[in-house]
Amino acid sequence: MDPEDKKIITLARSARARNGVPEGAAVRDETGRTYVAGTVALDSLPLSALQTAVAMAVASGAKSLEAAAVVSEAEALPQHDLAAVRDLGGPATPVLLAGPDGGLRTTVTPG
Repeated sequence: MDPEDKKIITLARSARARNGVPEGAAVRDETGRTYVAGTVALDSLPLSALQTAVAMAVASGAKSLEAAAVVSEAEALPQHDLAAVRDLGGPATPVLLAGPDGGLRTTVTPG
């Protein structure tokens, strides 16, 4: 695995553990900057960790994404997560899904 991809999985895993949330996510923008987030579970604002990380990147001025990573118990990513990555990064942006142990389960693209 590419060291930069390993890094965003590690960051996502850390966010999940540190915040005690179901998911942690990290994205890398076109300049190599990373944005890390956990699940947001407010009644008025439910966001997945990946949606939150993408929103943080956009709010910080990112124009595109190179890659994204999610650490979760889930076996697959929901379409709304992939849609957020596609909106900023495009249909070929790799999205890495790792288990809580940080082991890579799969890599998908948002198509």
